[in-house]
Amino acid sequence: MLTELFTKRFKTVVGVDASSKHLEEARKRVPSATFYETLLEEFECDQRFGSVFMLDILEHVVDPVAALRKAASFLAPGGRLIVHVPNSDATNRRIAVLMGTLSTLDELSPFDIEIAGHRRSYTRRSLHRQVELADLRVIKTGGVFYKMLSTPQMDWFLQNGLWDSGHGWGRTGMEKDKDWRAEFCRACYEYGKEHPDECNIVYAVAERLQ
Repeated sequence: MLTELFTKRFKTVVGVDASSKHLEEARKRVPSATFYETLLEEFECDQRFGSVFMLDILEHVVDPVAALRKAASFLAPGGRLIVHVPNSDATNRRIAVLMGTLSTLDELSPFDIEIAGHRRSYTRRSLHRQVELADLRVIKTGGVFYKMLSTPQMDWFLQNGLWDSGHGWGRTGMEKDKDWRAEFCRACYEYGKEHPDECNIVYAVAERLQ
């Protein structure tokens, strides 16, 4: 989905993924983009890009600093590397610690390890440090989307929540045709911009050192 959005912003879009299944779907959805089936660490390309995105990559790789350096090697002069990772300080994880379903904020749950394939957790501060270790200058950090429930719970809530006016989130007699579910998602996104360390995702924007 994000790659599809990128094609509306960039003339040239190149995607790299080691999953043939994901690439098959991507090629169907975004035929104008070019895709390569390989690991980032093994990818070679003569092109250089103004923007390189590493979205949910660092928590999976064996050597994150090496992966950052590799990704940055594809930047054109003045280009920007945008990295985002799951945030171990997110509100839903803080609640999980208080409930006792997680021992610590940075604990990798069975879902993280067995399903998602995570090797490590991140905070905004630790992401910043790791990007700098890769000899990059951090220009900006932030968070994306305030999430108070786990992903399966959020999916259920968005599908089954009481969104109609008169009950639940809707306001009786006011703006009857308003999409309160969409408004909830928009509000979580806006709140997250003001409270980045509570967000589901944290990100860093970086450039190569001159």
